[in-house]
Amino acid sequence: MEQEKNDGINKDTVLPLPIQQNRPALSCGLKIRKMMKTVPPCLGKFRPVVGQCCHQCTPDSLSKKLGQNYSLGFHNLLSVNETQTRYRGWLVRRVCCALFVSGCKVYGSPVSGRLERVCQSHRMKKALTAEHKAPEGGDGHGQLDCLSPFHPLINTCISSGVLRFVCWAMLKMFASVFGSIQVNLNHLSALHRASQEGSLLVYVYVRQSAVDCALIPLVLFYHSLRVPYTVCPLQIKNASLRSILQKVGVVLLPPSAPTEEDAEMDTLYQSVMTALVRELLHEGQAISIGVSERSGLGGQWLARIRQLIKEGSVPDVSLVPVGISYDCVPKTYIQWLWCLFCWRPEGSVRIHLAQPFSVKEMCESGRCRVDEWLPLQDLLLPVILNNRAGSAFGQRRVSWLLPSSYYASELEEPSRSERNLSIAIILHLIFSATSCMAVMPTSLMSSLLLYKHRKGVSTSVLCRDVAWLTEELLFRNKDVGFGGSLTEVVHYSLSLLAPHLIIAAAPSKKDPLIVPCPSLAATLHLSYMAKTVTHAFISEAVGACAVSAMLCEVAHSGVSSSVRSDVEGVEVKGDTEFDVVLCQSELTARALQLCHLLPPGFMPPCQSSQSFALDAIDSLVRCGILIQEEVPRDVPICDFWKKQEGPLNWTTSDDPYHSDSDCEEPDLCSYKIRQPSHCPEMLFFLCRMLAGHLRALCWTTMGLDLFEMPLAEAEFVAQIHSHLCDTANKKKQHYESCSEEAAHTAVRTLIDLGVLLEEWQKGGVFLAVSPLFQLSENRQKLHRFISQYLYN
Repeated sequence: MEQEKNDGINKDTVLPLPIQQNRPALSCGLKIRKMMKTVPPCLGKFRPVVGQCCHQCTPDSLSKKLGQNYSLGFHNLLSVNETQTRYRGWLVRRVCCALFVSGCKVYGSPVSGRLERVCQSHRMKKALTAEHKAPEGGDGHGQLDCLSPFHPLINTCISSGVLRFVCWAMLKMFASVFGSIQVNLNHLSALHRASQEGSLLVYVYVRQSAVDCALIPLVLFYHSLRVPYTVCPLQIKNASLRSILQKVGVVLLPPSAPTEEDAEMDTLYQSVMTALVRELLHEGQAISIGVSERSGLGGQWLARIRQLIKEGSVPDVSLVPVGISYDCVPKTYIQWLWCLFCWRPEGSVRIHLAQPFSVKEMCESGRCRVDEWLPLQDLLLPVILNNRAGSAFGQRRVSWLLPSSYYASELEEPSRSERNLSIAIILHLIFSATSCMAVMPTSLMSSLLLYKHRKGVSTSVLCRDVAWLTEELLFRNKDVGFGGSLTEVVHYSLSLLAPHLIIAAAPSKKDPLIVPCPSLAATLHLSYMAKTVTHAFISEAVGACAVSAMLCEVAHSGVSSSVRSDVEGVEVKGDTEFDVVLCQSELTARALQLCHLLPPGFMPPCQSSQSFALDAIDSLVRCGILIQEEVPRDVPICDFWKKQEGPLNWTTSDDPYHSDSDCEEPDLCSYKIRQPSHCPEMLFFLCRMLAGHLRALCWTTMGLDLFEMPLAEAEFVAQIHSHLCDTANKKKQHYESCSEEAAHTAVRTLIDLGVLLEEWQKGGVFLAVSPLFQLSENRQKLHRFISQYLYN
């Protein structure tokens, strides 16, 4: 935790001033009653410290303080004034933004000879030979001609004048789109020190919108850090715009490739990009990379960096996870133009630059273990089809995050362990960048309305729950992107979410009633915004779903007022009172099985699934949902004398992991659900967080017999998405299970489970149902296994 200072820098403790002045009125003209209470941005005088290195994988990087100051707070990029320039006066106040931009430091970017070095590299010569494009005699000019389509990409540079102009234009443009852009200053000093020491920095963020790749260079330019070369996954056709972007360090897709996936299918493009990354790192340049949380796209750039370090071409690279949080994510260019021309800022942005950590340390220390990774079907199919709970131990392998096609340009494909290590780096960065994201007020409000008050809530109750959930997030070391009066926070959030809400009030009541719109678009928007809260409560959500699964089993078995077999002599008095004893081993097994179904990015890859499942159950004890009970014993636990009356158990003394407790039997433990009235409500709130993902899996499983297989993967995902939307429209509810991301994740999970088989044909990858799951009985078993975790 870091101490909060009232030094004028932390102006983000209240809502951004432009938003307060131009705040849109709520529908029906209703006003939220004034309440003299504030929502703290931190607990007491301390703010959560986010963005620290992993203590298990990179302890050496964690121990390097590099001058971090945990009391600097935040700074708004859009609040440029004359104090940030060398001049004063009324005229300076009108042109201070231009003066500030002209005074920022810009690092040089030499490109002389880069094209020749790339073409003459050993990697490119081998790639051209493999492509049968190498000219006879090895003439260098002939190689240049073969690579002519990639010349503009290789010659991407950073022009000082163009960069200053573009950054000035972005500051003006963002001022019309966002109310504020708050940057965490705590780790900036560490980045300055690392840059001075010559460390090679690579910034990694999770892709959310087209704005992401523009924000990071602007933040670094604003604070006089080296502006990185930015990998842009978008295809831009306009020649003038491409020319400008390539002069500010934006690495674009080749004009011939419509998408990033198509570009990566070209082995010559792969070789050119690997050689370009090598030259950029040799020049001491920084790089900015975005990784897709859904498909892993962008991770191939991290694999290239890892390959260069392994070859010895680059000594080491420091990775910097970046968390970007939005009040409203601008997804379309229409939204951009609307905000730009109407000068109507919508929401704020908060950016956390995390502590840099070494790739070499993470890979060569052996602390990041990937030898226990197993296919998902090996982990769960014995449980699903044969009810064997003991076969769920291990870590899920997600090879699709880094397909083997990304290594087509390499002469030797890396071993499975090396490939898994690159995937572990991708997963670690997705998890770290997501953990850095602050919970914005719209995210918190969306979570409450979607998971706790789906049928509506009064304003007074909503204000109470906002204060409660804020404290819960801060206790979990999660930063929140708001603060100030509780009334202002609630009104600000509802104003931004107003198009997706129904706000009404009866004449006899003082409080308005807030109800989420029962439509597909509204529910998908609220579900997307609530993802940050779900990440913060993922341990509790997994544990709650495991408890819900066991409660459903009790209810279906009809053992009310009977003796359970888990713990002898315990009587269940009634289902409505939740007076049920839950066995620790069985509860942990249910949580462990659910862990394997989670999408990538929710769990750190350095933590085993078994450890995560145990933490999930312990988290329910900490938050007061479960009460731990001791099973009565013939011999008290503290009676060591009687314990030693039996035969002694001997172990080898050279075992480094030996403990005296290894000779003892594990303590039997059981749990009961706490009886206060708020406990079931909290339990169901946590269960609903994962319901959208699990329900999409159930609907996809039951709809497999509706399609004529085999189908191309993209077409099959589109049909599954249409099937999910049709199912939700028939039920007129559960629209959060109908997103494109939910369809893609469900299909990918079924492929990993072995339900769908991948067939490589000329037109690409085709999917077909495996013979094992062509039997309706096995599909029913899979459906029952997944649906047990669904709160109904």
